[in-house]
Amino acid sequence: MLKRLVASICLCVLAACANHGPVPAKPASGFSASQLAKTDIDRVAEAHQREIFSNLRLLTEKLYRRNPRELKKSGQPDVAAGVARIFEGRHAWNFPELQGKRGAPAIHLAFQEDYRGDRVLAFIAGLGGMIQTAFQDKTEFFVLDDLDPQSLYNAARNVEIAVWKLSNARASQGELYLLSNEGAGPVPNLSFEREFGKAIASLDVLSKIIADKTDRTVVKVIQSLATAVFLPIK
Repeated sequence: MLKRLVASICLCVLAACANHGPVPAKPASGFSASQLAKTDIDRVAEAHQREIFSNLRLLTEKLYRRNPRELKKSGQPDVAAGVARIFEGRHAWNFPELQGKRGAPAIHLAFQEDYRGDRVLAFIAGLGGMIQTAFQDKTEFFVLDDLDPQSLYNAARNVEIAVWKLSNARASQGELYLLSNEGAGPVPNLSFEREFGKAIASLDVLSKIIADKTDRTVVKVIQSLATAVFLPIK
């Protein structure tokens, strides 16, 4: 038993050097030695994290299709390349056009009238960086890792605020900075709302699971979305 515990701890130390990155990878099929260093909660956290970033990737594709001028600003030849630039590589959610901003400050860039960069990238990269901060910038979790349920809860509320801004923030001429849901026409397009809802639900469920398992209390916050500010994440 002691030997197995020591081996698990060693695996945790080794894995900690390799489990940082912008986006969680699809788990390898079959058994790997690192599984010995994971608890059930670690596996649940990884599953929720993968689902959240799958939602974000799909939303990025939808936003580029609805906002082709932003894709043009990105300098990428097509939607697939634009999406790949955001979700592939080891950029740690830092891109030159974000002016050194990450998380909530990057999201704000997407809704500043004088911003000349790719607003889809600013919005999605801001969300991605913010959510990864709540996941401690890790893409795998092991027995010694300790996620904070409050940070995950705050991230869920921040996604709600970001979605409100996406649907309501307008330039001085009255046009939306970014087009998303379409309520006009015989069949309303609410696909954006559904994908964001899934990401918010995943963060909330994981926050509750971890809080219950670790006997920690999550402070619930009620804000008006129209005046809400992004909550801190540690």
